[in-house]
Amino acid sequence: MLGGTSGRSMKRFNLVVSLITEDNDFQQAQAAAAEQAAQRLGVNVQIIYADSDAILQSQQLLRIIQANVPPRCDAIIFEPAGATGLPQVARAAAAAGIGWATLNRDVDYIPELRRSHRTPMFSIAADHREIGRTQGKQFAALLPKGGSVLYIEGPSQSMAAKGRTCGLSDSKPDNVAIRTMRGHWTEESGYRTISSWLRLSTSRQSQFDMVAAQNDAMAMGARKAFQELPDDSWRARWLCSPFLGCDGLEQTGQAWVNTGLLTATVVSAPMAGQAVEMMTRALTTGINPPEHTLMAQHSYPSIENLAASRAAHTRASLSAGA
Repeated sequence: MLGGTSGRSMKRFNLVVSLITEDNDFQQAQAAAAEQAAQRLGVNVQIIYADSDAILQSQQLLRIIQANVPPRCDAIIFEPAGATGLPQVARAAAAAGIGWATLNRDVDYIPELRRSHRTPMFSIAADHREIGRTQGKQFAALLPKGGSVLYIEGPSQSMAAKGRTCGLSDSKPDNVAIRTMRGHWTEESGYRTISSWLRLSTSRQSQFDMVAAQNDAMAMGARKAFQELPDDSWRARWLCSPFLGCDGLEQTGQAWVNTGLLTATVVSAPMAGQAVEMMTRALTTGINPPEHTLMAQHSYPSIENLAASRAAHTRASLSAGA
């Protein structure tokens, strides 16, 4: 219990939601989900962005915590922009009586803060390892005889990227080889990564059966880079390959699958709206949510449908060559 509810139920709470970047469809969906939940629940929410900079994010949040002018912040919900979950900032928030929730990160300091402070403290995240495992199963369905994949990972310091890579290693078949490159969650970073690689003379000799990325935005950026190849046959060879991503938002990832720009994605719904709801309930009732909540995910299309479509494509190719 966090304390009684006397005098608290009528207050209009002020929440800050700190996100990584504006240049990413999933982060935009996080912001929209938070705003929709706030409107429904009758609380104020301020969305701020860290421009993928953990130091900037820390500075932004400390200014909010230390502000002496109204309206006072009642809680912070944030998605870490770097490798750290900002434990010192979290402790400063707890000491100031400000609630604290992390998105997409299971941080180790939450239990300590919950024991020593009365404010709500919790985390809510996608199961990134399971997302990676699902993507590995997609590889197996689309490459039943094995093959090679050009794979764009998220930032090296990102726990989400690390989790997705570990999950992929858990489930991908041994006969599927991975060549990894690094992006920064945005379409532009996927485009730059592939464009730089295509300028290397060795890229001409490289043979890959699939292009995949740890989110849909980077996969689409990669596709854009291949679309700009001047050689018709080289461009056609790449664009005929399956392109896979993750996050699977209805208006982007799923829509791109439906139109054929992506072959598959892994659906992982934004959790900022649920975090706003959990935080508002905790501030109103004085009851702390669970320390850590994991969101569900699934393949789009299903693994079974991917395998069936791949088998049908193979049969059609054999018939055409007969």
